[in-house]
Amino acid sequence: MKLTVLVDNNTLIDRYFVGEPAVSYFIEADGKRILYDVGYSDVFIKNARKLKIDLLNLDYLVISHGHLDHMWGLDALLRMYSEASLEGLEIRKPTIIFHPKTFLPRPRSWLGGSGSLISEERVSQYFAIERIEEPRWLTESFVCLPNIPRSNDFELKSAFKHVQVGGENIDDYLEDEIALAYKSEDGLVISNACSHRGICNTIEYAKTVCKEERIADVICGFHLQNPSAEVLDGTVAYFAKNTPAALHPCHCTDLRSKIALSKVADLQEVGSGLQLTF
Repeated sequence: MKLTVLVDNNTLIDRYFVGEPAVSYFIEADGKRILYDVGYSDVFIKNARKLKIDLLNLDYLVISHGHLDHMWGLDALLRMYSEASLEGLEIRKPTIIFHPKTFLPRPRSWLGGSGSLISEERVSQYFAIERIEEPRWLTESFVCLPNIPRSNDFELKSAFKHVQVGGENIDDYLEDEIALAYKSEDGLVISNACSHRGICNTIEYAKTVCKEERIADVICGFHLQNPSAEVLDGTVAYFAKNTPAALHPCHCTDLRSKIALSKVADLQEVGSGLQLTF
């Protein structure tokens, strides 16, 4: 498997890619080409072009969850497809994979909110649609993981604002969040984009589904932004016990949390343009 960071909050020195507070990864696994999230704008397209990655030739587009920093780039992607069609370019129609709750409104103010700007109906005009609520294996080694269960007592203790269901605002526990896991020869490579459901919960679910205890790497936002002592201490203790070969915390992981995690794991830097091979 090869993973390329098309978008992260950070950039790497002497690598002249663009960053934004968002996530987009391009993944090649077992002959399949997978785009995981599309960031906040068209930055992922600009970086892909510099890296000579053809986004018109995708097998799958996986949306991790319905927040703006992970899916507002859909508008730019659909415009790119439309322009390519007008130019007569060859386009492979990918399958878009998401949870049934991904496109629900997430109101914050009269302006709208943090959810998708594009309707599921419009997306269906461009992609084959697949809604998932159970693990979905894209290859023999690569799986999408929705509905991540809670397996500890320190993560996922409160809702993240609200989601609108049937016109009613209810507590949002991000049930729509989809993580990824790849079974490499050295153990699991795991990503959960933002890890609202808890990075430790995510890893435990991946271990159960994949029947693999070893962790080769974890690359994603750990959702540790000014975390409580309970959450940070619990997370650090978890990684001290599970001994991953490497960690790539990024996006929504603050400096204090990275420093704490670096004491128990081989913490490595992430930025737009980073490429990892497993």
